[in-house]
Amino acid sequence: MKQEEPLRKCIVSGKSLDKNKLLRFTLSPEAEVIPDFKKKLPGKGFYVTNSITILNKAIEGNVFAKVCKQKVKVSSDLPVMVEHILRKRALDAISLARKAGCLVTGMDKVAEALKKEKVAFVLEAVDAGNDGKQKIAHMAKELEIFRLFETEELDKALNKTNTVHAAFLKGEMAKMVREEFCRLSDFLNS
Repeated sequence: MKQEEPLRKCIVSGKSLDKNKLLRFTLSPEAEVIPDFKKKLPGKGFYVTNSITILNKAIEGNVFAKVCKQKVKVSSDLPVMVEHILRKRALDAISLARKAGCLVTGMDKVAEALKKEKVAFVLEAVDAGNDGKQKIAHMAKELEIFRLFETEELDKALNKTNTVHAAFLKGEMAKMVREEFCRLSDFLNS
């Protein structure tokens, strides 16, 4: 039986959520608010709902200082830093899936994997052409299609050129990659 993640309270909304729906921050020795998504840094952590909107509310409302009961430094670039970290984690997950042989790229290979029902979900470049988007959407039927990265970002992560479509094969690796994609998507879109 899978153990449930403990709930933590968002310092902005006051809602108790699973830790995977929250962003963890802590204070540096210089009292600067820093992301601690791996939960490895010393000190008391505080949580914000995984949303750029909520994070901006925390910054604008000086919520970090109120929760810490002290003066803190919050970089104006904190939302950009968080996006960068989440984006890098998702791209690293793509690279790891490639190395593990758990994804296929290219329209033909993706189409073949979809026909054989081996696919957990699809990744499509934001800048993919409409024709390709329509073909993949038709073949993917009800499968989730993530659109989070430009072709250039995917090319770097996969060490390939012109990567527009990728299919993640069913299995544990796909679950891990999907979690990273959902974290980034939730942050950007809520």
